[in-house]
Amino acid sequence: MSTLPLPQAVIWDMDGTMIDQTAAIIRCYIDVISSMGYEHPNPHNIRRSLGSTMASTMSLFIENNRLDEACAIFRNRFPKIMLEGLIILPGTLELISQFASAGISQVILTNKDGETARRISDYAHFSAHIPVCIGHSDTRWHKPQYELTKYVLQQIDASPDGTIIIGDSPTDIATGDNANLSCYCVATGAHSVTELKKAGAKIAVRNLLQLKKLFETLRGPV
Repeated sequence: MSTLPLPQAVIWDMDGTMIDQTAAIIRCYIDVISSMGYEHPNPHNIRRSLGSTMASTMSLFIENNRLDEACAIFRNRFPKIMLEGLIILPGTLELISQFASAGISQVILTNKDGETARRISDYAHFSAHIPVCIGHSDTRWHKPQYELTKYVLQQIDASPDGTIIIGDSPTDIATGDNANLSCYCVATGAHSVTELKKAGAKIAVRNLLQLKKLFETLRGPV
């Protein structure tokens, strides 16, 4: 695979792309769903749904009339356990630093709760180079809505031209498609390289270390 060109701005997904917080997330979903009297959910089904909103995942297991209750319980519980077993995925800090050294604007866009996402960004030292982190509840939109991506680009004064998304799921690909942005995917979440390519990723590789190598000789704007 040839070297990738230099982007002008980067929109980062968080879960499954920059970090692996799956253990704590799945544990929290199971605890909430079970505590509300529902059948113990299959962890695989939870994992496959990650990348969308909390309500979307909850709706797989919870009746619509109890979704707000379930989400409220999750938001209260998750901050208490969210750092347990958190993994910064290999290549994340290196690629962030590489982009920062090249003067490339970066922003985190996640369907995770905004306050939670910013706490994690600070904890993992992402915020040293990526001061803007936008999550679910920060706006009235959510991924993959175009209005949200437009808003995010405005926060870093970036143009859609030359901006890429780095993510790990079909939701990230759809976010890129809706805003006419290329999505470069890593198979460190719940989806394989083959699945990501089939979903329309411009680039799909195993992990960020592999993606970093493709950016090591930066050859001008996309």
